[in-house]
Amino acid sequence: MIFNLGSINADNFYRVAHLPGAGETLAADQLTQGLGGKGANMSVAAVRAGARVQHIGAVGADGAWAIQRLRAYGVGVDHIAQTQGATGHANICIDPQGENAIVLFAGANHALTPDQIETALAAAGPGDWLMLQNETNAQVAAAQAARAKGLGVLYAAAPFCEQAVRAVLPYLDLLVLNSVEAAQLEAALSQPIAQLVVPDIVITQGAQGCLWLPENRAERRFAAPRVTAIDTTGAGDTFTGFLAAGLDRGQGMTQAIETAIRAAALMVTRQGTADVIPALDELQ
Repeated sequence: MIFNLGSINADNFYRVAHLPGAGETLAADQLTQGLGGKGANMSVAAVRAGARVQHIGAVGADGAWAIQRLRAYGVGVDHIAQTQGATGHANICIDPQGENAIVLFAGANHALTPDQIETALAAAGPGDWLMLQNETNAQVAAAQAARAKGLGVLYAAAPFCEQAVRAVLPYLDLLVLNSVEAAQLEAALSQPIAQLVVPDIVITQGAQGCLWLPENRAERRFAAPRVTAIDTTGAGDTFTGFLAAGLDRGQGMTQAIETAIRAAALMVTRQGTADVIPALDELQ
């Protein structure tokens, strides 16, 4: 079982001729909307990859639709609170090459309570996983509780926040970050990523695939399939969700990474986030 402390957002996608610069007003050619948030994306991806997932999160008074959508995808929603504030959302600009620029509003994603996390993890135990990222509050409390119960802790260091990463590092079994975040973390800590005291580190590198640094730090590189990208939004979340699901199902790291790379490659050929994450049988 995977317990995912993660964000839930309404995603607004704007198709633009190019990503806007400072002070620029830019007309969009198209607007689409859907379910998103790094947490929701990862939960849906893990379910699509064959795992059982309980999502721990919060939405606003306007967010019942998001809970219903997650439930429809097979995600456990018993530990999603509904608050009086606004549901988190993201405004996403996408250029013709599929690159994006994103503005986030946290909303209810920062309204989680220690009691909510304690209740959600009451049924968890050794062999289960806790998945975390940086779009909610309470990551450290959840990681501490998970480690005390013998869960594996997987943390995606995105969006990058030095303070958040420093706080959660002592409790991690697996750190996942992209090459930009890896460089930011190295600069913040003034040390190479390989020197971190984390058993496994995976650095995603977009079209170049990814790098795995196991506990012995004998690095291994994985190539990505060649595809034509339409929209890179959610590719990293898809990778992380599939990776977590593979490990939860008992796969070795090599097999889990290879499957996750294929899922992410297929994801960038689609426009959208949680609503278009591929299923495991589509990768065969």
